[in-house]
Amino acid sequence: MKLNEKKLRPFVSAFCGSFFAAIFCFFCAASLSCESQKFPSAPEVQLDYSKKDIHDAEVKRIYALYQKSPVEALWRAGILGDEDLLDQTAAFVRDALAARIEQGDLVEAWAIYNSLETAGYGALAKESSPKEKLRALYYDDVPGLLGPIQPRLENISDYIQGTVTVWVDLGVKISNGMGYAARVIGSGFFIDPRGYIVTNHHVIEEVVHPKNQGYGKVYIKMAEDSDQRIPAKVVGYDSVHDLALLKTEAKVPYVFNLGSKSQLSVGSVIYAIGSPLGLERTLTSGVVSSADRKLFTTGSVVQIDAAINSGNSGGPCIDKNGVVQGIVFAGIASYQGLNFAIPIEYLKQDLPILYRGGERKFPWIGAYGKTARAGRVPYGLETLYIKPGSAMDRAGMKAGDIIVSLDGKKVTSLENAQDILRDHVPGSIIACSYLKDGSYEAQRDCLLYLTERPKNPGYEVYQGDTIQHSFVALFGMELTPSSTENSRVYTVKHVIPGSAADENGFSENDPIMVGRVQFNDDKSAMLVAFSTKNRRKGYLDISIAMQTMLDSPYYF
Repeated sequence: MKLNEKKLRPFVSAFCGSFFAAIFCFFCAASLSCESQKFPSAPEVQLDYSKKDIHDAEVKRIYALYQKSPVEALWRAGILGDEDLLDQTAAFVRDALAARIEQGDLVEAWAIYNSLETAGYGALAKESSPKEKLRALYYDDVPGLLGPIQPRLENISDYIQGTVTVWVDLGVKISNGMGYAARVIGSGFFIDPRGYIVTNHHVIEEVVHPKNQGYGKVYIKMAEDSDQRIPAKVVGYDSVHDLALLKTEAKVPYVFNLGSKSQLSVGSVIYAIGSPLGLERTLTSGVVSSADRKLFTTGSVVQIDAAINSGNSGGPCIDKNGVVQGIVFAGIASYQGLNFAIPIEYLKQDLPILYRGGERKFPWIGAYGKTARAGRVPYGLETLYIKPGSAMDRAGMKAGDIIVSLDGKKVTSLENAQDILRDHVPGSIIACSYLKDGSYEAQRDCLLYLTERPKNPGYEVYQGDTIQHSFVALFGMELTPSSTENSRVYTVKHVIPGSAADENGFSENDPIMVGRVQFNDDKSAMLVAFSTKNRRKGYLDISIAMQTMLDSPYYF
């Protein structure tokens, strides 16, 4: 059932004031479900493996994981602490590694090899293949990474020849009884003489969406011959960082070199090439306005002021030497000079995986946090919340622990922790060093198993934990139950500075009642009604609604 915004507006305004009305009606427009959500059930709890029945049940689970998830079986055997089972599981993982290599599944083979090595079974991994040989196979033939350096062209305009217009034909769609040609126009650029092209995922999204079952067709138009449509196919795509790799059989006039973020800084001159509004061979220029805008949930993007319009998506953002430093992906309509590009590092991390085909999946370890600082100096990643049953929870980590190393690499911030995690795929084991309760005197090591990052981590947090704990990640406040008769009545225990709870005036010891909980259709946003006597508001009775997006860079 859809909510009728016009009918509900007077009711909502009278009930909760204009603020609630504005937020509520915003969610109505986003097709918010009109059914209240039940409070989540009890969360998963840590198991005591010293008890024989629990130990034996876990052994059965590990055996059941052998075929489906051998690396997870190895990790869980390590947590269980059964040496015989651990060695047996490691041998099985070695056999799985050999099978993946033989099948040519190099992405998973590379992940399994590194997991065995991290878990202390490097010798077993080498029985299947020397690491150097497997590394060479993993990067072998990957477009854009190992090709020869292309010569610098005389004029910036000469680089247009290495770009294409991406044309997605979605056939005929019916609207109001009328049929019309449905198509999407974007841009792209060559990164390999064999015909590999980079563009945005959102340009080809309809083609790879399961509902279309391959119905759409992808074509390109060369810069020098805009009349001919040449077939292309989607090789791999990354919906999180809005990247896609295409392949065509056309003769390639120029291949772009890929740069490095160290070559770009605020104020650097850049050029964007593409087909805005379908106008091929368009080149615009500007500067880098900012190198660190958090528009992605696992990283930052580059803000540029070069003119960008619909159709520029997927085109190269190059420096004065013609080296690609970013991929254009967004502009904000009606705001001149507010445009964005994807850092080239994200593409370079993706290419070995995109080249092997399909959708790029991202790992997560089940936590929420922020950069830990000593004054203004960052020194780690503070975990403010850990989801029950997640890798960090099973490894014995708690909220308040500060991660200082992942995969043997120093962690000084949330951003560089995300950089490290992006180098891995789900189904891997990585090493972690952390400060227990933030103390350097209690530094500990553990192994973490990377699961697939949920589309909306906040929704998984809400479903898998209690209100009092999940609201730490969702709204930035920890609650304590304050009634044995009403499960919706709490007291605010702690508020994270700068969080939604802090900005809405909540503070410690405020009484609070949690009301209706609602989500929009795709579970990407959440709306919760609260009643409180807020200390900052003079303890007046207040009804307020707070919204939160269920994915953000603070989930990892």
